[in-house]
Amino acid sequence: MLITLLTVLCAGAAPAADTTVRFQVDCTKETGRIRPLHGGNCGPLQTGGLIDLSAYHKELGIPLTRLHDCHWPNPDVVDVHVVFPDFTKDPADPKSYDFARSDDYVAAVVKTGSKIVYRLGESIEHAPRKVHVHPPGDAEKWAQVCLGIIRHYNEGWADGFRHDIQYWEIWNEPENRPAMWTGSDEEYLRLYEVTAKAIKSQFPRLKVGGPSLGYTGRVVNREFEPSPFLPAFLSHCRDRKLPLDFFSWHLYTDDPRECLTRGRGIRKVLDQHGFRDAESHLNEWNYLPDNDWSPMSLKGQGEPREKFYARMTGAEGAAFGAAVLLNLQDAPVDAANYFTADNQPLGMFSLHGVPNKTFHAFKAFRTLLDTPVKLPITRGAGGLVACAGTDEKRSALQVLVANPTAESARCEIVFDALPWPSARGKVLLLDGDHDLSEKSAVAVNADAPIKIELPAHAVCLVTLRPAG
Repeated sequence: MLITLLTVLCAGAAPAADTTVRFQVDCTKETGRIRPLHGGNCGPLQTGGLIDLSAYHKELGIPLTRLHDCHWPNPDVVDVHVVFPDFTKDPADPKSYDFARSDDYVAAVVKTGSKIVYRLGESIEHAPRKVHVHPPGDAEKWAQVCLGIIRHYNEGWADGFRHDIQYWEIWNEPENRPAMWTGSDEEYLRLYEVTAKAIKSQFPRLKVGGPSLGYTGRVVNREFEPSPFLPAFLSHCRDRKLPLDFFSWHLYTDDPRECLTRGRGIRKVLDQHGFRDAESHLNEWNYLPDNDWSPMSLKGQGEPREKFYARMTGAEGAAFGAAVLLNLQDAPVDAANYFTADNQPLGMFSLHGVPNKTFHAFKAFRTLLDTPVKLPITRGAGGLVACAGTDEKRSALQVLVANPTAESARCEIVFDALPWPSARGKVLLLDGDHDLSEKSAVAVNADAPIKIELPAHAVCLVTLRPAG
């Protein structure tokens, strides 16, 4: 009948009386499909081959893996300078390339079943001395090197493969200076123009994009105001008739709803500039505690940085991540990639390959995709966010609820027109003390709500099936 959950799970954390959030699920209607927007950055092979996260990546069913900052902070795969180490060499000569380590890295991603976004460029450099993030001295030659990389991975050139990688991204965060680009706006626009044209000329069916924009602009009174670089880039592509199959951008914030505001704002700017068919890729995102990057600075080393990463990868980051994945269902975004799906400090895994709380948040979302038919769900006020789904045969119902706030809250889940007279199921909890573990069985009558007391920074997955 009814279930009261966290009086057992979270004694002493009773929410205030006015924090109840009521979720109402209409089981008679459909609102499309729950979209698999749980992509990641970086592949499963790490730490010089001593860590292989492939089984975890398969478990999550990561749909799209972006290759950027791979093996950071000492990248030895993917980056252009790694696969083409001597820029004086001939890009048409297979002997000019060193693909070996990148081949193994890319192949491991392919084996997990994930598609790939291959970032053509370099990894970020935080040290004062910049080595590889300078504008190429010869943009045309650099573009030819990129064509060699594409041929190798898609056409078997230079003892290569036929991975059919569709997405090719030109550089990363050219506005992030000098850590990612030491040149000017004009130098990046020229590099994009030369490279995008070269790729489309040789491989017209592939998708070319960028600029992997880190700072897209401001949100003021819930309205998006684009940065100067954003319309300048789009105007250049439009006026020069350059290919732009996907526009990529990044978001680090402590507000899980910001992906909606920015997603809608960026879609509007793309449409205004004539790129209605261009995909929008949020291909880097993560939780930024207090919207403060200072623990990542040199002065932030030590305890401030350790706490910073613990918040990002712990229950706070996990609840934030689940909330973003649910909010993205209503955003005009075609792809999204969490940063990162490896064992870097911001990643889903510890240094030694142990899943962090954020991994379990993605696992909860992946489980929700087992019931991919999206059902209408309404809710009252509150910071909680939820998504409901069923399968094609109506043999199961699932509701994923995220509480990214610092306050515990009561929630009720009510099912209108439950497809069975009664149901049984289970509740899985992810919080500071539980890693998506089963905490209670559920028995529900057709007109009975499920009542849950959800702690701060928590995720709850409810699964129902017909009784008996």
